[in-house]
Amino acid sequence: MTEPAIDTQTPEALLRVVNPTLRLALKTPLGGFLGDFMLVAFTGRKSGKEYAIPVSAHRLDGELYAVAEAQWKYNFRGGAEAQVSHRGKTRTMRGELITDPPTVAGICERVAASYGPRKAQRQMGMAFRDNRLPTTTEWEEAVTRLKIAAIKLTSKA
Repeated sequence: MTEPAIDTQTPEALLRVVNPTLRLALKTPLGGFLGDFMLVAFTGRKSGKEYAIPVSAHRLDGELYAVAEAQWKYNFRGGAEAQVSHRGKTRTMRGELITDPPTVAGICERVAASYGPRKAQRQMGMAFRDNRLPTTTEWEEAVTRLKIAAIKLTSKA
């Protein structure tokens, strides 16, 4: 069996150390220097619990996206309000969960291409076989297998 073209590479131990620091820094003016990241704070749909998740910030066509395979993404199904701290500013935004595999694959493919293979792996928390950009077909397979979704964040008017 061949190794998948795309897999996750989330070092849990590292995240336990880095995430608390990012949570604090992204809410301050220091967050202006951390443009590759954002803090998405929201209330759980079912639990009512408050969450603050540091994630990579991806820009496509002037729009802000998060790409995630983690379960917290489902809190944005049907749309949800979030406080987004990015580039040293916090603003109220609306997050919309995108789960359609071809659409998510297209977003992932464009995000990865905008970074190049080395930075894309780091920013997206993924490993690409042979350290090359995956094809559209490989993205579609990975989106389905890993349950990757995108969250589009738009300013509230």
